[in-house]
Amino acid sequence: METRNLVRIALLAAFIAALGLLPRLDLPIAAGVPITAQTLGVMLAGLLLGARNGALAVGLFLFVVALGAPFLSGGRGGVGVFFGPTAGYLVGWVFGAFATGWLMGALPLQSRLARALIASLVGGVLVIYAFGIPYLAFAARLDLWKALVAGSVFLPGDVLKAVAAALLIRSLPEKGYSQRP
Repeated sequence: METRNLVRIALLAAFIAALGLLPRLDLPIAAGVPITAQTLGVMLAGLLLGARNGALAVGLFLFVVALGAPFLSGGRGGVGVFFGPTAGYLVGWVFGAFATGWLMGALPLQSRLARALIASLVGGVLVIYAFGIPYLAFAARLDLWKALVAGSVFLPGDVLKAVAAALLIRSLPEKGYSQRP
């Protein structure tokens, strides 16, 4: 792997960590899953680095968190976060970044904004929810429908993060970032 790619992976992992400094919002209906800005970083990792490197950036971030670094929103870190109600979402971040990056490169749309928005909505929201909601149901001992309702409180904010990610990508020069295959 080129040094340039390693640096980009590390920078995006650090950016996701920096987003963890923003205050989290805890909602009682969400069974302990907070609203954070860090999913914006996950979306940007896929959009900027592509599928493989975006997933590696998120994986690096989660590895450092597992080692005990308090980089999750609210100063959380350590292996224990992978056994709580947020664990499915955290695992989903890796797959979400991969899907976002893959879709950004594979969608046959001319508009970079449209590609980034669709990729962020599918990868950064739907894929993450596909991992997060079932594990939330398991960890919080909820039936799947109640977990889906609890998880739906995040949807408006996640859609706004997807729009923000797409607008940011549109404003950056395309050369040097994720390229279409």
